[in-house]
Amino acid sequence: MATAALSPATASLRLKPFSSTVRFLSLYNLHHHQPKTNKSIFQFITTPHHPLKLPNHFNRRCFSSVVTASVTSGEVVEKLKTESVGEFRKRLRIGDIKGGESEGLDKLGQTLTVRGWVRTLRVQSSVTFIEVNDGSCVSNMQCVIDSDAEGYDQVDNGLITTGASVCVEGVVVPSQGKKQKIELKISKLVTVGKSDPSFPIQKKKVTREFLRSKAHLRPRTNTFSAVARVRNALAYATHKFFQENGFVWVASPIITASDCEGAGEQFCVTTLIPTSKEVIDSQADAIPRTENGLIDWSQDFFEKPAFLTVSGQLNGETYATALTDVYTFGPTFRAENSNTSRHLAEFWMIEPELAFADLNDDMACATAYLQYVVKHVLENCKEDMDFFNNWIEKGIIDRLSDVVEKSFVRMTYTDAVELLLKSKKKFEFPVKWGCDLQSEHERYITEEAFNGCPVIITDYPKDIKAFYMRLNDDGKTVAAMDMLVPRVGELIGGSQREERLDYLEARLDELNLNKESFWWYLDLRRYGTVPHAGFGLGFERLVQFTTGIDNIRDTIPFPRAPGSAEF
Repeated sequence: MATAALSPATASLRLKPFSSTVRFLSLYNLHHHQPKTNKSIFQFITTPHHPLKLPNHFNRRCFSSVVTASVTSGEVVEKLKTESVGEFRKRLRIGDIKGGESEGLDKLGQTLTVRGWVRTLRVQSSVTFIEVNDGSCVSNMQCVIDSDAEGYDQVDNGLITTGASVCVEGVVVPSQGKKQKIELKISKLVTVGKSDPSFPIQKKKVTREFLRSKAHLRPRTNTFSAVARVRNALAYATHKFFQENGFVWVASPIITASDCEGAGEQFCVTTLIPTSKEVIDSQADAIPRTENGLIDWSQDFFEKPAFLTVSGQLNGETYATALTDVYTFGPTFRAENSNTSRHLAEFWMIEPELAFADLNDDMACATAYLQYVVKHVLENCKEDMDFFNNWIEKGIIDRLSDVVEKSFVRMTYTDAVELLLKSKKKFEFPVKWGCDLQSEHERYITEEAFNGCPVIITDYPKDIKAFYMRLNDDGKTVAAMDMLVPRVGELIGGSQREERLDYLEARLDELNLNKESFWWYLDLRRYGTVPHAGFGLGFERLVQFTTGIDNIRDTIPFPRAPGSAEF
């Protein structure tokens, strides 16, 4: 298609005095041929004294894009008057106002603006109290308004209700109440967004199970806003710890063709099932099959079976053998049909990998990491931790302080089994050498046998551990370690990886795993193999451990579990 067009304007255009506005036309002729002309498109301008005149071939049907500019004495001006983007500044939040040792007394007399959501409203004869929270801290800003304040009619009209969003401006004054040291005397009140009377989170107490059905609104409660802030602090401290210690963050893939754990509990990723809005009405026989009646994966998107990853570890190892120390931090998935308070179908994993390292280095890193992030939360989330200590788990601050200050206990799996057998305690799951330790066994060891001290158990039987763990000299156990903590049980699981090619191939054969699927993983042992180790930590379990929250589904914004994929 022949065209006569202006290039898009890339420079701004500046207005000058006595200039006239013009329009440059980008013309796309619908006809295949166009008469040649020596006239520039810039000659065809319109001013009050020079109406637009186009050659005949421009009178045909055309598409036009219009750019406005200005001219003075026929000169195209290249710059237009513009305004600069304003400077971004951190906004003052309630946590900033009420934080610190003075709890806001240093702000007395200042005129401040607070934006947030109404938690409660108390109307009295001469004054009205509005509790506003903006999510920056547990405590609300108590705002006091009388009938003389601008916007008080919104109180009379019933616009200020629980759940409504507001913007209030006022002066910080000493509070007459005992719950806070300051309050805001409102001079101006603006309703930003009304709240329907059906708002489900009122002052009355509701269960966490109910709030899971309102996951889009539960962050407005004290419990879930505090969990969100502590989760954020733990994520920040995680990156900070590894970055300060020279680790490189690696983005591991979410879609994979390998099963890191060999458990087979993976979500399949496929396009063989229609992905349109009619997917619910799809016919099962529409899935392509081979002559043998099996699913024809060659017609799938990746031309072979693909899954959501259960771990970023194997991919992390590839970068550890090039960058030495790396870590992954991202979502992982497991299709385990378990409806317990300890399991999620979607969860986040932190997985560091250390090259030129053995199991001792691995345990040292895991211990230092846990103590670092817990200390960070205790020092930087004091109000939230006080809330958890008062309302969720009595003594949680002391429990976490013990983790930071005490030395961790180390023992072998064999010694742990012997300890459990000698305890004379009746467990739901019987204990014997070779069994996988259950949560009740792990919690007994760390909570009762060692009085709340974290315990690291090493050298597990190879038959209950993954294929990639290094075989010990006894031929029965592997260089694995699990870190046990009170209330949770296993928090961290790690190992020294099998760096010997022949041992790794033998282990894959022993477990009937397809070596062809791990060709790239085996290559790491062919080309410059090194001793290396790493561990995995379920981030939601860490949040659970740090907050005292009983159900792991309350530690992640939108929990995914069997039969539950709302929001």
